[in-house]
Amino acid sequence: MISTARVPADKPVRIAFSLNEASDDTTSEDSIPLVFPELDQQLQPLPPCHGSAESMQVYRQHCQIAEEYHEVKKEIALLEERKKELIAKLDQAEKEKVDAAQLVQEFEALTEENRTLKLAQSQCVEQLEKLRIQYQKRQGSS
Repeated sequence: MISTARVPADKPVRIAFSLNEASDDTTSEDSIPLVFPELDQQLQPLPPCHGSAESMQVYRQHCQIAEEYHEVKKEIALLEERKKELIAKLDQAEKEKVDAAQLVQEFEALTEENRTLKLAQSQCVEQLEKLRIQYQKRQGSS
């Protein structure tokens, strides 16, 4: 008799076999529980003929392959999750790069505006100085 237990996806699956157990001649496919419930029906290990050592060996090999398949699927799921994380980081980095480029443009625009305003201020200071001189000349001639 094969005993099974539901195991979380992140835990390795171990299967124990014994050829010494009494075989039941009336064993049907339905009486052997699914060893790997997450596998599609067509991928499930077929129940062995308990009287045949070769059948038991094939069954063990199939179960080992099913366990490896489960591990690979689990690893694929972890890698897909990691891929999502990396894509999110890449998106964030690209957004920050765009933000930095916009800040550089804004800085350049403000620097140009600052230069223009300083030039206008110096022209106004010069014009004010000329007006003061003219005013003083008028005050002096009156």
